[in-house]
Amino acid sequence: MIKKIREYREEAENFAGTSAEEIESFRIRFLGKKGIVNGILQEFKSVSNEEKKELGQEINSLKNAVAEKLEQLKPEKKTNSTRKPEDLSRPAYPFSLGSRHPVNIVRNKIINIFKSIGFSVADGPEIEDDWHNFTALNLPEHHPARDMQDTFFVERDPDILLRTHTSSVQIRYMENNTPPIRILAPGRVFRNEAISSRSHCIFHQIEGLYIDKNVSFADLKQTLQFFTRELFGQSKIRLRPSFFPFTEPSAEVDVYWGLNSETDRRITKGTGWLEIMGCGMVDPAVLENVNVDPDEYSGYAFGMGIERIVMLLYQMGDIRILFENDVRMLEQFRAL
Repeated sequence: MIKKIREYREEAENFAGTSAEEIESFRIRFLGKKGIVNGILQEFKSVSNEEKKELGQEINSLKNAVAEKLEQLKPEKKTNSTRKPEDLSRPAYPFSLGSRHPVNIVRNKIINIFKSIGFSVADGPEIEDDWHNFTALNLPEHHPARDMQDTFFVERDPDILLRTHTSSVQIRYMENNTPPIRILAPGRVFRNEAISSRSHCIFHQIEGLYIDKNVSFADLKQTLQFFTRELFGQSKIRLRPSFFPFTEPSAEVDVYWGLNSETDRRITKGTGWLEIMGCGMVDPAVLENVNVDPDEYSGYAFGMGIERIVMLLYQMGDIRILFENDVRMLEQFRAL
C-alpha cells in the first residue's frame, strides 16, 4: 500500500495540466468524495496499529503534494480564464473630468498678458476699513458709493465693510512699497445690488496700477492698446471722458468689436464699439494719502469686471449663468 501511495504522490507532483477543466479533474481525482485520498483513508482503518504510523506519514505526504500542486496552478488558472479580473480600485460610477470656470480662464489670460509687460500680482483682504476702501481713494463721505444700497457694511462697526472694488489693494500696496510700482489686483468684490441679467452681489474685478516718474496718459493708452490686441485681437480703442474720484483725468475704454454679424450688432447695439473698462491718471490727492510725492511721481490706473469680459468673449447674455453651477455650462470649457 505504501508503494501505491508513493506512485500517486509522484503522479501528483508530475501533473502538468493548464486548463481549468484539467485542474478541476485533477482535484476531484485526488481530493473528491470518491477520490484517491478518501479511498486510501478507508483502507487505512483496517491496517494494524504497527503499520499506521508509517502509513499515516505517507498519506499526509500525498495530501500535501496534491495541495501544493493546486496552489502552484492557481495563477495559471486566472491567466487562462476568459474573464478578466475586476479592478477594485475603479470608482463605482463613471465620473467625468472637471474643467476650469470661465471666470478663472479669463482671469488667468488677463494676468498673463500684463505679466508679459512687467506687472506683478498683489492681494489684499476682502473685509476692509473705510480708509482703504473709500477715504484714501478720494471718496468723500457724501459720495453715492457710500450709500447703503451699494455697500455691505458690518452692522456693529460702520467703519468695516466688504470691499466694493480691488482699488483698496492698490492703497495698501502703495502704503508699504515705494515707486516704481506696477501691479495687478484681481479678486472678489461685493455690491449690494438688485440681481438682474447684468448685475450680481458678488463678482470679480481686476485692476492695474503703474506709478513712476514721468508716467503720462500716452503710456496708459499704449498699455491698453497692447492689452486689447492680445485679448480681443483688436487694438482699435477709443477713450471717452468720464469721472472716477481716484483718477484725473478719467476715461471709459471702448474696443472696436465690428459689425460682421447679427450677434455683433446686438451686443454693440449697432455701433460696433464695446465698453470694457475704466481708467485714468491717478489723482495727486490719492498719492498724497499714501505718502507718495505727486510732484515727483505720476501714474495711471485701470479696472474692469472679469464677468463682463467673460460675457463678451463667450457672448453670454446673462451674468447669472456664471453663478448657477450648471455642469452643462462648465463642460463647454473642458478643453480650455
